Amino acid sequence: MALDDKNGVWKSGKGRGRKTPKGRQLEDQAWDEVRALLGDGPRRRDLLIEYLHRIQDSYGHLSAAHLRALSEELRTGMAEIWEVATFYAHFDPVREGETPPPDLTIRVCESLSCELAGSEALIAALESGMDPAKIRVLRAPCMGRCDTAPVLEIGHKHIDNATPEKVEAALAKGDFHAEIPDYETLDAYRAAGGYARLADLRAGGNWEEVQTTVLASGLRGLGGAGFPSGRKWGFVRANAGPRYLAVNGDEGEPGTFKDRYYLERTPHLMLEGMLIAAWAVEAERCFIYMRDEYPAVLHILATEIAALEAAGIVTPGFIELRRGAGAYICGEESAMIESIEGKRGIPRQRPPYVAAVGIFDRPTLVHNVETLHWIARILREGPEILSSTEKNGRKGLRSYSVSGRVAKPGVYLLPAGSTITDIIAACGGMAEGHTFKAYQPGGPSSGLLPASMSDVPLDFDTLQPHGTFIGSAAVVVLSDKDSAKQAALNMLRFFESESCGQCTPCRVGCEKAVKLMQADRWDRDLLEDLCQVMGDASICGLGQAAPNPIRLTMKHFPEEV
Repeated sequence: MALDDKNGVWKSGKGRGRKTPKGRQLEDQAWDEVRALLGDGPRRRDLLIEYLHRIQDSYGHLSAAHLRALSEELRTGMAEIWEVATFYAHFDPVREGETPPPDLTIRVCESLSCELAGSEALIAALESGMDPAKIRVLRAPCMGRCDTAPVLEIGHKHIDNATPEKVEAALAKGDFHAEIPDYETLDAYRAAGGYARLADLRAGGNWEEVQTTVLASGLRGLGGAGFPSGRKWGFVRANAGPRYLAVNGDEGEPGTFKDRYYLERTPHLMLEGMLIAAWAVEAERCFIYMRDEYPAVLHILATEIAALEAAGIVTPGFIELRRGAGAYICGEESAMIESIEGKRGIPRQRPPYVAAVGIFDRPTLVHNVETLHWIARILREGPEILSSTEKNGRKGLRSYSVSGRVAKPGVYLLPAGSTITDIIAACGGMAEGHTFKAYQPGGPSSGLLPASMSDVPLDFDTLQPHGTFIGSAAVVVLSDKDSAKQAALNMLRFFESESCGQCTPCRVGCEKAVKLMQADRWDRDLLEDLCQVMGDASICGLGQAAPNPIRLTMKHFPEEV
């Protein structure tokens, strides 16, 4: 065929030929708006989630035009941008022709503690009383405020012990920003001796001696895994640098709020512990990954990191604060690392472990917020601060997040060998009119235990013989007015919603479990088969632990199922 054949494939552009490439076209206005939001800083692919937050915060949603402009700025494919934007619950990507969400969103927590406190009635009242064209009412997972259930969030403002009347008052006031609590600032912390230990170590400390001190305290990872904290340092240092440190602040396990409790009061204990751990492994940079449900904590950390830089304690950019976007799975350390890299929070196959191949494929030390809080205290006050406390054959202290049917929900620092009887007593007993029936010892991943098992110490390794574990010590107490069956269904609905979908046993298993658990009578054999497959074949702890509420409910509350 001749190239000048007018009936051939080559077009002049006046006929049916394309004048533009395929796909969404770049719009100048949207491009200008995105460039204004990103400012003069570098265009880094790992900051994609931060950029998406800027657009979402400014415009209330992520339009296709803005996402196309962002892909142009980052020189990244539109599909890659879109898959990240659609993965996280707090982003609202909107295609051409679709109606953007209303300017205001109310998220109502539907996790177990809030359900016990009446969140279903609250959701129904709000849905019937709000104009959906102006205000969107959404169900949301745990917001880490279980001690003041039921809880909701309007914009970035939380309403504790929420009622329709409190919502109306907040709407009338029109202030939807986070309330910043009083906390210990850098000046106050340094006046009490803060950062002196860090300065001494930097001047001539021995990291192995520090590791020995941490190990002598008995401190174990307080995010749930319980691995001896100091021992991680040697694993990371065994790998050639550059090395990084990541703080896991994605406290998404329903019933857990201890990390928020400490950060809203004494943030520098965690920050000094982090800098000591970074010194120990010679980390070149620290990343703090904090859940988006904690806007006050994000504000506090941003303020105090800037203060650390101004004081010369850290160089600018040494600490990077990363904001999650509503994904429980990012509490799993490798999923968190994927999110820090600006990707979907999908857990990685292991090995390799993050101590060898972590952020940007470099050796990475990962610690929980409370773990670092204790590292700072141990090195200031000695390992005896933990090791000298003993109860029921267990040593140390635990921060129990307690909610549900107790008189005074909250965070209670108690001996690690405490039983549920001790914990309820610390909370002032059961709530008036309620009789103790059951409890969740460590978040929904731990399932339910009956009141008859009230003498079991709630600590690492003590619950495994009973088919459960302490996890992050998120204790939810149920009473005679509650249904164990309904509580288990609440837990599985959470797992169904929060599964990342990567592996079939978890993705399909959680969905199937919820359907089976809605029956009047459970098919025990089929549910047990499903639990076996999920536990054996799921990639990460979400699918592996999701069967616990099912199995323990069938075992301890057979009359209900």
